[in-house]
Amino acid sequence: MEKYVEPFKIKVVEPIKVIGPEARQKAIARSGYNLFKLHAEEIYIDLLTDSGTSAMSDNQWAGIMMGDESYAGGRNYFHFEETVHDIFGFQNVIPCHQGRVAENLLFQTIAAPGLVIPNNSHFDTTRANVEMNGAEAVDLLCAEGQDPHLVASFKGNMDVDALEKLIADVGVDKIPAVMMTITNNSGGGQPVSMANIRAVGEICHRHGLPLIFDAARFAENAWFIHQREPGYRDKSILEIVQEMFSYGDGCTMSAKKDGLVNMGGFLALRDDALSERIRNLLILVEGFPTYGGLAGRDLEAMARGFREVLEPDYLRFRVGQVEMLGEQLVEAGVSILEPPGGHAIYLNAGEFLPHIPPQEFPGQSLAVNLYVESGIRGVEIGTFMFGGADPKTGENRTARLELVRLAIPRRVYTNMHMNFVAQSIIALHEKRDTLRGMKILKQPPFLRHFSATLSFLGEEAASRTQA
Repeated sequence: MEKYVEPFKIKVVEPIKVIGPEARQKAIARSGYNLFKLHAEEIYIDLLTDSGTSAMSDNQWAGIMMGDESYAGGRNYFHFEETVHDIFGFQNVIPCHQGRVAENLLFQTIAAPGLVIPNNSHFDTTRANVEMNGAEAVDLLCAEGQDPHLVASFKGNMDVDALEKLIADVGVDKIPAVMMTITNNSGGGQPVSMANIRAVGEICHRHGLPLIFDAARFAENAWFIHQREPGYRDKSILEIVQEMFSYGDGCTMSAKKDGLVNMGGFLALRDDALSERIRNLLILVEGFPTYGGLAGRDLEAMARGFREVLEPDYLRFRVGQVEMLGEQLVEAGVSILEPPGGHAIYLNAGEFLPHIPPQEFPGQSLAVNLYVESGIRGVEIGTFMFGGADPKTGENRTARLELVRLAIPRRVYTNMHMNFVAQSIIALHEKRDTLRGMKILKQPPFLRHFSATLSFLGEEAASRTQA
């Protein structure tokens, strides 16, 4: 039970309240059945994302009071830069206000029509930034990661044979970089092994291709390596992290995850010339290179968060709390992506609601109904998020799996909150046959899940009948 015990005391509390199901129904209808459009005070337990929703420590808050808000050359930048050098090992450190900006800066610089960027699995903002700049985003997830019920240690791995084949098929000149997401968010928060990272690095460097990590959950990935991969039990988390990044050439980082902050990120690279091009772009869109769209206090909080996230007691509880929620659901017969990942539980909406086809967005239906029934907000990761027209063929895409992600904020909710989440999902599972599919009424061209408007199938007909 040690891994389920909170390794912290609660010093400050924020009141939350439950509004009733009728009020929640009105709120979600007003929001066009899009959970992103709800007001925060309309939610009891918010599992929409673990990005920027963490609770900062007393040490981080103390650092905020030491913010140097000089426009150029503030001391917090140099502490932040030194920390990133030490942990990640890359000499060029470019701060920015969150991870998708790092992606945007990178892909604006290296992506173009006709190019291909492989990844173990692109997440939504990564894919959108690749495609917005005309390149093709290709997922090369290992076979184990494609079986939602297989219990395996490293289901986030990249298929190295598929990577070799892609390089042979399209040619080195068509691949500006290879990405690797650790942990694999779209793949269920599943970790990537050190052996796989090493193998992908060797392939990339043999072909002269840079390997760039999406490092948002780097510490959680290192914890899984520490726990599951032979030869790493006696190494510190810092040593594991340093080895992971030694095989790569850079990383994008949303510090809103494993930086334990509410805002911040960076892009770090070995390539001096590429870094200079990106810094020139940064000045146009984010700010001077020693603040990159952030206050000095934000840089200080990040620097301290990157140290705290490496603590074994923190990681044991962090991963253990997610595992505990998953165990309760599996025991009750609820289908999830197994084993539980590092930051979230992924409900298998396709199996939860087998009567709803992918084109009717079973994941979105499940997420909306969970909110109405219990006040819990999650997010669909399936055909609603990743579907739409294929930029190459124009055909409508369906996702490989229909999932609902319940992302657990760091150091925010107690285990009693997780028990409530489990019981709410189990109660909804018992009446799953009554849930209906959905359709999109209005959507933007990119990242439609953030702002699209939907309705339940039959809703308009029911409204006409009532009228």
